[in-house]
Amino acid sequence: MASLTDLPDSVLLEIFSYLPVRDRIRISRVCHCWKRLVDDQWLWRHVDLTLYTVCGEGGRTTPAALGRHPNPWLLQMRPKVMWHLLRRYMASRLHSLRMGGYLFSGSQAPQLSPALMRALGQKCPNLKRLCLHVADLTMVPITSLPCTLRTLELHSCEISMAWLLKEQDPTVLPLLECIVLDRVPAFRDEHLQGLTRFRALRSLVLGGTYRVTETGLDASLQEMSYLQRLEVLGCTLSADGTLLAISRHLRDVRKIRLTVRGLSAPGLSVLEGMPALESLCLLGPLITPEMPSPTEILSSCLTMPKLRVLELQGLGWEGQEAEKILCRGLPHCMVIVRACPKESMDWWM
Repeated sequence: MASLTDLPDSVLLEIFSYLPVRDRIRISRVCHCWKRLVDDQWLWRHVDLTLYTVCGEGGRTTPAALGRHPNPWLLQMRPKVMWHLLRRYMASRLHSLRMGGYLFSGSQAPQLSPALMRALGQKCPNLKRLCLHVADLTMVPITSLPCTLRTLELHSCEISMAWLLKEQDPTVLPLLECIVLDRVPAFRDEHLQGLTRFRALRSLVLGGTYRVTETGLDASLQEMSYLQRLEVLGCTLSADGTLLAISRHLRDVRKIRLTVRGLSAPGLSVLEGMPALESLCLLGPLITPEMPSPTEILSSCLTMPKLRVLELQGLGWEGQEAEKILCRGLPHCMVIVRACPKESMDWWM
């Protein structure tokens, strides 16, 4: 009977990649072969530390602190272990990193620090993607983030008013191509305007950024005509207002994804003739009487010469006549009509 030791290295590495970081290090003690595999640089290209919380003083996280955290089942990781990972395993191998900031873990658990961010920049020269969850970044200046980043994701994070203002150093994050701002409550028009200084930016995702106004969006997109992907999800902005701003300023946009709140047939028609649009995704479930009919959506899509993907999610049209109309009318497109995916109960993720 075959055992794990009979599997080729490539298969074992794939299996090990699904293990939490702490377990990866533990299995390196099994045998010399596994130690060699755990040290393989492929295994440390993408690291997810969101399963861990950093222990407080004395290496302990109090039960009270854990009780205040949105996920009390997080594994503990001492700060010195984090630094050991950085120096021994990640270093130049690391390409993408996901971390939790432990915003609700209490005073005993250290928050993300400028020192850690600077160390990532110094020790991990190939780090291109940084994803932060539930992090308090009010004391972490954006200038401390690794300058090699091409993608920055903030999920349920707190930022200061000065974090993304346009007046800051224009040389910060010179390679940044994609930024995701998901449920960042402090994010507002002034921060959106500050994004215009990232000249390499090509993808912008706004999710639940309820302080952004239609006026602020229009003014900012006017200076970001180079964007190729824009997603506006779960915001207070109307779909009509968002599409109008896109049609005015983002003539070269390739991918649009937005919720259908406030969408009407005239609002959708402003996209007609968009020369570079390849993918259009409309998400429910907020359907109003003004919502365009399948025929009206088809009519607008037929005027988009490069459209190849049309996705309608959560509109209740799956398996209905509406889906058949769109599939027949757009033979050159991949038409995807499906229900909304089940939302995670882990709202902080």
